[in-house]
Amino acid sequence: MSPRPRPRPRPQSVLLLLCGAALLRISLFGELYLRYVKEGLRPYLIASGTALIALGLLDLLTRPHAEDATNAAPNADTKKTPLRDNPHDHDHARTPRVAWLLTAPTLALLLFPPPALGSYSAEREEARVAAQGAGTFPALPAGDPVDLTLGAFASRAEWDTGASLAGRTVRLTGFVTRDDDGTWSVARLLVTCCAADAQALKVGIRDEEAPPADTWVTVTGTWHPTGTPGTDEARPVLDATSVKTTTTPSNPYEKR
Repeated sequence: MSPRPRPRPRPQSVLLLLCGAALLRISLFGELYLRYVKEGLRPYLIASGTALIALGLLDLLTRPHAEDATNAAPNADTKKTPLRDNPHDHDHARTPRVAWLLTAPTLALLLFPPPALGSYSAEREEARVAAQGAGTFPALPAGDPVDLTLGAFASRAEWDTGASLAGRTVRLTGFVTRDDDGTWSVARLLVTCCAADAQALKVGIRDEEAPPADTWVTVTGTWHPTGTPGTDEARPVLDATSVKTTTTPSNPYEKR
């Protein structure tokens, strides 16, 4: 009696294992998850990845036993009427080979995680995140330059009737975006939950040459007033005195 061939793994099992491994790679073994979701969601990613791997292994380990039980069960109809020569006799439970193509994008996600959102998204999802209505903002901390987030600078530039930015030197960090009219901005994406709801924060830069798009820079300069606070003419613009290239931060998004 020839030995029964060992069952091959199904695409479903492999997909579960690959998806689980991809989640654990970006969340448990590094900080790549910050490209896609907020920091507080890390435990849920780890739990999801672990569950997917467990389900994949469970399917691999239990399926051979289930198939053995099915093959061992007597079939009275089969004994009475052999169907071996029937051209329509085939295994309906067998997975089509083309289903293995589904593993290709999952494997690519595991080996080559997509980068964080950049200038392409910022140029198409520009949105203001500012205080509700114009008013007087608290004074900035003492000492120049003052490190500000792009959201804080934009809020003061657009809504602060007390002009707290006047006469102060500020320092902003973000990536470079280029506009169609030849001007450029330093930008950062604001994430509420995950990358899918990202909104762009942009500060126009004057008096300095623009590095290539998507380059991360630290820009030092002074506020350039435009329009009356609280109106559409008020825009966040910086007269730059220096632009220095910097590395991409571990968390490329700005927190609300």
